[in-house]
Amino acid sequence: MTISMYQALIPVSIRTLNNLINILEKGAAYAETKKIDPSVLINSRLSPDMFPLSKQVQIASDIANRGAARLAGIEPPKFEDNETTFPQLIDRIQKTISHLNTFKPEQIDGSEEREITLQMRDNTLSFQGMPFLLYFVLPNLYFHVTTAYDILRHCGVELGKGNFLGQP
Repeated sequence: MTISMYQALIPVSIRTLNNLINILEKGAAYAETKKIDPSVLINSRLSPDMFPLSKQVQIASDIANRGAARLAGIEPPKFEDNETTFPQLIDRIQKTISHLNTFKPEQIDGSEEREITLQMRDNTLSFQGMPFLLYFVLPNLYFHVTTAYDILRHCGVELGKGNFLGQP
């Protein structure tokens, strides 16, 4: 049995982002229960030189949206990056999932060798589709979702590995 580019990206991203919604909902409930201003959690970071929770969520959203769009050869959607509350962050993730649900396998399958070029701040990265998916998109998605999880866990939110992995 083989796995397609679509199967490796779309269902995996949707599952991971749904798990992120669950993590954010737990963070919001924790803030409410403990009478903590939610902005304290949303602006928390693990280290002074790391992005806060809000930016981790925004990047996770962007990497999934942009990764799928680039593999499909279409223009990725753009979000404002102006979310400041748990409901806004959750809404952004839900919009991302809705966008991912619009992709059909035939748009992404066959993109293994598609040339993808990314303009970064200081340089340009070039990939073929398969390495882009396996070595850039998925690791970045997992990194930023894990970091969001870690920020909330560090702040005291009762999260476990099952929250990150979700239900099979």
